[in-house]
Amino acid sequence: MDESTGTLHLEEFSNQVARYFRSREDLSRGDSVALVMESRPEYIGFWLGLSKVGLVAALVNTNLRRDVLVHSIRAAGCKALIFGSELEDAVVDIKDEIATLNLYRWPDDPPPKSQCNGSIDLLLEFAKVSGNSLISDGPLVRGSPRDKLIYIYTSGTTGMPKAAVVTNLRYMLMSCGVHAMLGLRTTDRIYDSLPLYHTAGGVVGAGQSLLRGITVVLRRRFSASKFWPDCAHYGCTVAQYIGEICRYLLAVPQSPTDTSHSVRLMFGNGLRPQIWGPFVERFRVKQIGEFYGATEGNSNLVNIDSRVGAVGFVPRFAGALYPVALLRVDEETGEPIRGPNGFCIPCGPGEAGVFVGKINPKKAVNDFSGYADKKASEKKIIRDVFRKGDRVFNSGDILVMDDFGYFYFKDRTGDTFRWRGENVATSEVEAVISNVVGLRDAAVYGVEVPGTEGKAGMAAIYDPEHSLNLSELAEAVKHALPAYARPLFVRVLTELSMTGTFKIKKKDLQLEAFDVTKIKDPVYFLDRTGSYVRLTDKLYSDIVEQRVRV
Repeated sequence: MDESTGTLHLEEFSNQVARYFRSREDLSRGDSVALVMESRPEYIGFWLGLSKVGLVAALVNTNLRRDVLVHSIRAAGCKALIFGSELEDAVVDIKDEIATLNLYRWPDDPPPKSQCNGSIDLLLEFAKVSGNSLISDGPLVRGSPRDKLIYIYTSGTTGMPKAAVVTNLRYMLMSCGVHAMLGLRTTDRIYDSLPLYHTAGGVVGAGQSLLRGITVVLRRRFSASKFWPDCAHYGCTVAQYIGEICRYLLAVPQSPTDTSHSVRLMFGNGLRPQIWGPFVERFRVKQIGEFYGATEGNSNLVNIDSRVGAVGFVPRFAGALYPVALLRVDEETGEPIRGPNGFCIPCGPGEAGVFVGKINPKKAVNDFSGYADKKASEKKIIRDVFRKGDRVFNSGDILVMDDFGYFYFKDRTGDTFRWRGENVATSEVEAVISNVVGLRDAAVYGVEVPGTEGKAGMAAIYDPEHSLNLSELAEAVKHALPAYARPLFVRVLTELSMTGTFKIKKKDLQLEAFDVTKIKDPVYFLDRTGSYVRLTDKLYSDIVEQRVRV
C-alpha cells in the first residue's frame, strides 16, 4: 500500500485475489474462471492472483454478447465468472444460461447499484482480506513452467471463438522475445491502448511491466483522436498497434500532436504495406516492429529492421534453429499438396503457401499447447509432413518468402477465392478499396453465383453517412485491380460487426451474400459498362436465374 495516496500495489491486490479465491469451496486448483472486464490495472491483478493459487483465468472478449458469450465461457469449462460492473448488462442477459456459476462483481468507481442479483461484491469482500505475501499462510503448491496460466480466445472472425492455452512458459517467451528482438529499454514507457484480453495487449504489452519492469500506460478503450495526445501527455517512447489502428490514426485530421510526441518505436501486427510509408512519414516514427503469430501457435516472426510490408525474417540457412516453412496448398480446399512420396511440398522464394511450424514438445519455443477443446487442437496439426511421424502447427495463413528470408502476409486460407480462373487475395483487394474510400472499413469475400465456377468478389463497405461515391469507386478499382479481382457486388453497411481486435466479422456477410430479398443494406452490381448499379429484386432474380451474364 502506498500510504501517501492510499493506492494498493499490484502485488498486494493480486495477493488479495489469490487469498480470497483460494478460500472458495466451489473452486479447486486447475479450475477455470471467466474474466469479463474492460482494461485497467485490476484486470491484470485478477488473472495474476488467480494464477498464484493454480486457477486459470479465461480472458473473455468484452464485445461478446448472449450466445457467443455463453459459448466462450463454456469453451474453457469455467466454474465461476468475474465481471466488471461496466459490463453487468451483458452478464444479466445470460444469467439463466450460466446459473450454475458463481458470479463475482468488481464495481466501477464510483460503484453503481448492482442489477445482477446474487452476484458477490468483491470490493466489499477484499476489504476483509490481507494483501500480504501468500507465503505467510504456509507453503505454496509448486507449479511448473508448462502449467496453464491463462486462456486467450481466437478472434472468431470465421466461427465461434476457441480458448487457446497460454502456459507460464509461453507467456514469458512471447513477452521476453519481443523485448529482446526490438531492443526495448528499462527507461521506455509503453502506450498500450489494446484490449487486455488479447495477446498483443495483455501478453506482449502488459508483460513488459510484469517481466521486465518497463512502465506501461493503459487506456480502457482505444481512441484514435486521443492516441497521440495521450502519448505526448504521458511521455511514451513506445506504442502498440494491431489490426486497423494505424489506418484509423491516419484518418484523423492532422494536428500538432502528430509529431510532438516522443514515440521512437511502434510494434504490433497488421500494418498494411499500402499505408506503411504514409504512416511513418506523417507521424515520424523511426522504427516499426511488425510481428506475426497466432496466440496458440508455435511459429512467430518479427520484422526488426522496419522493412516495409514484411511480417518477419528468418535467414534461409537457419531452418534447423527455427524450423518454420511454407507448404504448397490446394487453392480450393486449403489442404497441403503432397508429392509422390506422400510428403508435403515446401514452397520456394516468391511462392505463396501456408505457414507452419514444426512441433517439438522438448523445446518450449516449438511446442504446441493447443486449445481447451482437444478436437479443435487436433485440427490444427498436420502429420507426416517432411518425414514419417513428424508434426507441424498449421497457422491457416498464406505467406510468401523472398530470396533473403523476409516473410510477407498474403491471406487467410479460406479467405482467398478463385474467380475467372485466377486466385484473388482478399487482403490485397481490401487494402485497395480502403484507400479509395477514404480509409473506411471494408471487407472482401467470395460469393457463389449460380451458373458460374468459383466465387465472385463482393465488398462490404462501412458508410453510415451515406457519402460513398460509387462512380469514383468503380473507376478506382478499374485502374488498380485486374478484372478478375474487381468486386462484382458492393454492400454498403450502416452498422459494423467487428471483433475486439478490429477485424470485420466476414462469416455472416458471406452467408448473406448478395441476396437483396434478405439484406436491408443497399447492394450494388458491377454491370458490363463498368458502373455500379443498384441491385434490385428483378436484377437479383435475373442473375440467379442466369438471365444476366456476370
